[in-house]
Amino acid sequence: MIFQDSMKQTTIQQPVSIRGAGLHSGELVTMTFRPAEQNTGVVFRRVDLAGEPTVKAEVSNVVDTARGTTIEKNGARVMTIEHAMAALAGLGIDNVIVDIDGAEPPILDGSAMPFVELLSGAGCEKLEADRQYIELGEVITYNSDDRKTEFIAIPSDHFHLSVMIDYETEVLGTQYAELYNIHKFREEIAPCRTFVFVHELEYLLENNLVKGGDISNAIVFVEKIIPDETLKKLAKVFNRPDVKVLKQGILDNVELKFNNEPARHKLLDVIGDLALLGAPLKAHVIAKRPGHLANTRFAAQIEKHHHDRIARTGPPQVDLNGEHLYNIQQIMNILPHRPPFLLVDKIIEMSDTHVIGMKNVTMNEPFFVGHFPSEPVMPGVLQIEALAQVGGILALSTVPDPENYVTYFLKVDNVKWRHKVVPGDTLIFKNVLLEPIRRGICQMQGEAYVGNKLVMEATMMAQIVKQK
Repeated sequence: MIFQDSMKQTTIQQPVSIRGAGLHSGELVTMTFRPAEQNTGVVFRRVDLAGEPTVKAEVSNVVDTARGTTIEKNGARVMTIEHAMAALAGLGIDNVIVDIDGAEPPILDGSAMPFVELLSGAGCEKLEADRQYIELGEVITYNSDDRKTEFIAIPSDHFHLSVMIDYETEVLGTQYAELYNIHKFREEIAPCRTFVFVHELEYLLENNLVKGGDISNAIVFVEKIIPDETLKKLAKVFNRPDVKVLKQGILDNVELKFNNEPARHKLLDVIGDLALLGAPLKAHVIAKRPGHLANTRFAAQIEKHHHDRIARTGPPQVDLNGEHLYNIQQIMNILPHRPPFLLVDKIIEMSDTHVIGMKNVTMNEPFFVGHFPSEPVMPGVLQIEALAQVGGILALSTVPDPENYVTYFLKVDNVKWRHKVVPGDTLIFKNVLLEPIRRGICQMQGEAYVGNKLVMEATMMAQIVKQK
């Protein structure tokens, strides 16, 4: 697909909308996918709430995994996002704003295919920024003994996913599914519908859930004999004359699209939850008995590994003559600092977890007038300030109106000045988040380089504060 084949970040060409009932709420909801700028990622916007708050689809914003993956931030809560996220990831769409006028996306037919068809029709727009990938430096594993769940991610040059499920029942035992190439997502994985056991369905109905459910949007497996009165109750709930059980233990006359459709749907869910990493993953992922809790915990583990790997891989490899993310005018639209105390010239690269910036040190810097004028050296405290300003760009990128916020130092630890910085040097600053930003508090590991030489490093804590 055009989206997947692009080496550049992508978005859609035009807004597209879809409407349907939420699985659990039963409420009619409209979702509109809108084009977004590079480095936006996937952002949900609750247009039904005052102020239209937003929440970014990232693993740090996961707040519930009980019957789907739920994210929340800034008062914006969106439930069961995994099918839409799988469609975006399966198509290779990097940036999009998703307007939604309710708390839950429509369940539609219980698969990702309606979203895939909708987004495919929106067209592909290539953006200027390069597509970023998450690459592993080692094998990553996750185990949950109580759920008999296991994950392993093996470094690879492309994404490859293998899933095994086993519900230890006669109607649904061991199944296996595999996706060798993400290009095959549309035909092999997207059509596969969600499924449920009849005892789970009875519980959900008794607790006033699955109001938007229907025989047409879920495969219902029957692992026990169902009394006639229960069948009549289910028929009434689903607004059908009657429902029956087929020989293979499936409610009503649903035809499986694949013999292993449940395993393929679980694979779909894993893709949707791993999309919360915010960038395509290069790895062979093997999952045994996956579920949303394990999927998102495994994603968080991969994210931490990625952060740590960036932090220890040494000087960033940047093209100083290539494209940059923000120039000085754009930086001044974000930071409140002004010359002579604006100490960043460019932002070269940024993701949800790291930022790389640059400063050209010249003899015209005002601090050289009094700081060793016969042998000018850039003051160490100003190196820290410059590093913090670069980090401030990353911190302020998490709020919708950064011009109304400032970042204040709370703590600086482990500061080391390793080499002098003098006129003619080009400082490259790299900041990596040590943990997700919570309640406006951000902690970063920062480093400053001249060429391949580390000249300064520090661990910083700051707070994002709205200006009065």
